[in-house]
Amino acid sequence: MSLHGKRKEIYKYEAPWTVYAMNWSVRPDKRFRLALGSFVEEYNNKVQLVGLDEESSEFICRNTFDHPYPTTKLMWIPDTKGVYPDLLATSGDYLRIWRVGETETRLECLLNNNKNSDFCAPLTSFDWNEVDPNLLGTSSIDTTCTIWGLETGQVLGRVNLVSGHVKTQLIAHDKEVYDIAFSRAGGGRDMFASVGADGSVRMFDLRHLEHSTIIYEDPQHHPLLRLCWNKQDPNYLATMAMDGMEVVILDVRVPCTPVARLNNHRACVNGIAWAPHSSCHICTAADDHQALIWDIQQMPRAIEDPILAYTAEGEINNVQWASTQPDWIAICYNNCLEILRV
Repeated sequence: MSLHGKRKEIYKYEAPWTVYAMNWSVRPDKRFRLALGSFVEEYNNKVQLVGLDEESSEFICRNTFDHPYPTTKLMWIPDTKGVYPDLLATSGDYLRIWRVGETETRLECLLNNNKNSDFCAPLTSFDWNEVDPNLLGTSSIDTTCTIWGLETGQVLGRVNLVSGHVKTQLIAHDKEVYDIAFSRAGGGRDMFASVGADGSVRMFDLRHLEHSTIIYEDPQHHPLLRLCWNKQDPNYLATMAMDGMEVVILDVRVPCTPVARLNNHRACVNGIAWAPHSSCHICTAADDHQALIWDIQQMPRAIEDPILAYTAEGEINNVQWASTQPDWIAICYNNCLEILRV
């Protein structure tokens, strides 16, 4: 019987705590592996590494390690060839890089750009550059984004977004930054965007950090919580507002005007994931227990309904589409991780 023939349609894994952050490994030798972060409102939190046990055809915990505070995001190194060390990054109070071994995971480095202060501004999110895995970008409630070079841990370019200089007012998020993501445009190394509490989406170029482009502003100035670039077409990105029930699709060539609004959810949207293999498919997930997959190729005509809907047993906190096996999507709700074949 072929290995693929043994695959189920849905796998379910139950963690000992509420799951919030999660991410698929992209290493070719660790394809059915995810990292999960606990969401416990205290200092002591955990990260679990879970993988598919081929014998039992069940997801099992391979490794657990302690993490200070809940992880706001975690992400495996985007190393599809397996040439880098097996690294996992987490954000919370700081950005941490962990080295994953067969039996244990150890902290490789802690990246902190507040060297002169006991205070650290919590990191809301980060992204790992797929073209150059030595680059990571973090977003923080202190209104800044920071680009890190991994080999030394030093700051490469800190976009100081509330500086008093008129020049940098153009690139300022006036309030907290909630998410950051690198774009694959222009070679995929230098372009990134951020969203924040001021309700704007801003694009930056590492080569010209004195300028930024506002490509969208929420009409009511609601905070924007997440942004997600289309994996196959860097002209498109998706974002969502705090407590919003719709996902807005933007085309960077037509700033300020959404090309589509996906608004079938009946409660707050919490997660967005573009298909890794298709430029016109996106998954959204929300508090209404629904994970919806949309086909947006009819844009700019209105996208009325999703092409696929899955109902979970709880409010979905996060959704992640597996880049190495694109017929699998992971969602999490309460203490459950579900891996769905789509």
